[in-house]
Amino acid sequence: MATKTEYTYALGRRKSATARVRLYKGKGEITVNGKTASEYFSGSPQLLRELSKPFDLLEKEGQFDVTAVVEGGGTRGQAEAIRLGISKTLVTLNEDYKSTLKRADLLSRDPRERERKKFGLKGARKQRQFTKR
Repeated sequence: MATKTEYTYALGRRKSATARVRLYKGKGEITVNGKTASEYFSGSPQLLRELSKPFDLLEKEGQFDVTAVVEGGGTRGQAEAIRLGISKTLVTLNEDYKSTLKRADLLSRDPRERERKKFGLKGARKQRQFTKR
């Protein structure tokens, strides 16, 4: 396998998932943690569509290879972190893509995080059941 040298890099985050994404000129292969995307997200074709959404929107499918290293979170959060990373790398390649991706809401990070469990409670907000007697 030939080493690919020229790439653009971006970081994508969602919930507790972090994706380091590299974009190369290529044939449209997406690799996640050393596996193909279809192998990594084997249970859900919806998540695979989520990954290719920026390319579909810009009509650039099959022009770039993506390698992503993802840590933390669940599969959905990881897929959305990779999607954000891909969108950011496309913008660094060409600033003209920014308005299209921004209109499709692919450039904004979803700020929602898991709320921490509080002392004396069963969860973040769930309390113990009240008993009168």
